[in-house]
Amino acid sequence: MTGLLAPTYTVDPWDPGYGVARGDELDGRESTARLDVGLEVPAERWQPITPAPGPLPGSVLFLDGVQRIDARIWHHGDGPEPVPGIAASVAAGLVRCDGAAQIVDWKVDRGFFAEQGEDIKTRHATYAFHRTLGGLDKLTFGVTHRMSELEVELAARWREQSGAEDDLLVVDGPLRGRTHLARTVGYVKTHQKSYLQREQAVVIGALGPGQRSPVFGMGTSWERRSWYLRLPGATRAPWAAVVRLECSADLAVEEAVALADVTALVLPALASVPHKDPRAPQNLVPIGGLERQLKHRLGDAGLLYRSLRGAFAA
Repeated sequence: MTGLLAPTYTVDPWDPGYGVARGDELDGRESTARLDVGLEVPAERWQPITPAPGPLPGSVLFLDGVQRIDARIWHHGDGPEPVPGIAASVAAGLVRCDGAAQIVDWKVDRGFFAEQGEDIKTRHATYAFHRTLGGLDKLTFGVTHRMSELEVELAARWREQSGAEDDLLVVDGPLRGRTHLARTVGYVKTHQKSYLQREQAVVIGALGPGQRSPVFGMGTSWERRSWYLRLPGATRAPWAAVVRLECSADLAVEEAVALADVTALVLPALASVPHKDPRAPQNLVPIGGLERQLKHRLGDAGLLYRSLRGAFAA
């Protein structure tokens, strides 16, 4: 950042982790999403489904990203109050499982998200400017969007290089912004909202390990095909070890059902265990390992924070 611009900015002295929280727990809220629970079977015939053995993908790819706010930065302009900005680090990675798990690609990116500004060059890193309007919540969304862009870049690059047409790509989290990727499902570990009516929700509680629900349609301003799957290692809680998966609504129902069967055949074997991962079994082993590697590659948070403060003080 140039010397002319720097004096109008200050780095917040508080730890950037304070005041930034995520709520991943099931909060009991009902969703306002439109539902079509009769896609695969009629609503009154819902029951747990055990998929028959069938062809498996040649490899399973797991795509994930991590993000960290390195500092909150305030711009002191002509207005009565300073305008917030965020300096953040994001990383994305891709794991291939074909008998063994291997990280095949990864990338780290750093950005300065604010209404106005320019690249911030520090002693240890450069934060590329991304014009982002809004308060801290919108800025945080901008960071998440940049992380999603990195994930898509990695997946597209790997598939172009590998030429494989029989893989399965599992994206950690909702499929938002990635529905155009072929042979791809979103993997949702936590349940912030209850999507189903009571008659269908009862079926989810009755799922056994490796069983899935029927495929159903859901959406608001977006559309998805979705289904629930129970992993092994469940406790007595009705929805313990249950995850929700989703795929593009552009797929025919038969294609979505085939994807649902493949996930039920492949993913349970990759469930984590409590003595190795506190988020077991939902945090699948390849995803947990990738997250640890990506967090390490984000770099030392304290060092980057001091570098940012030094860049503005120089």
